Amino acid sequence: MTLSLPIDAEANKLLSSDPLALLIGMVLDQQIPLEKAFTSPWVLGQRLGHAATAVEIAEFDPEALVAIFAKPPALHRFPKAMAARVQEVCRALVEQYDGEAANLWAGVTDGKELLKRVASLPGFGKQKSQIFVALLGKQYGVEPAGWREAAGGYGEAGSFKSVADIVDGESLGKVRAYKKEMKAAAKG
Repeated sequence: MTLSLPIDAEANKLLSSDPLALLIGMVLDQQIPLEKAFTSPWVLGQRLGHAATAVEIAEFDPEALVAIFAKPPALHRFPKAMAARVQEVCRALVEQYDGEAANLWAGVTDGKELLKRVASLPGFGKQKSQIFVALLGKQYGVEPAGWREAAGGYGEAGSFKSVADIVDGESLGKVRAYKKEMKAAAKG
C-alpha cells in the first residue's frame, strides 16, 4: 500500500513502508494537526540519521529522547509526554511482538482480535484503536474478517471521519468538516 496523506512525499513513503512509523504517527495524532503527527516519524528518522526501530526507541535514554522530540521544531506540542508515550508503545512492541510493529496485526484471525491487540497499547483508547484499525484496513491492506465492524463508524466504506479516509486535500477537507460538525454537536 502507498499512503497518500497530504504531507511530504518522503514522509508518506516512510509511512507506507515502515509499520513502526505508521504506528508512531498514530500515537502522536492527538492535540496537533494530523499532518504534523504523521510527518513526525520521518523527522524523527532524520534526527536519528535512520528510521527508528522499536528496540532502539524502547532502550533509548528517556531524557535524550525528550531532547530529540523537543528540538525545534518539536515533534509534538507536548514533546516530553509524547516521547514517553512513544517509548512505552515501543517497549510494548518489544515485549509482546518481537519489536516489530507489523507483528501487532500479523496473523490476526478477525477484526475483534486486531482491535484488542491495538487497544492493549499504551495510550490507545477505544476511539484511537478503532481509527487505527480503520487506517490499517482502508490504507494498509490489513483486512481480517470483521475489521470494518471492529473499527466502528471509522470502518464504513465511503466515510470521511478520520485519517483512515484521507487520500488527498479534498478528503482532508471532508474529514475536517466532519470533525467540526461533531465538536459543534457535542457542545449542544
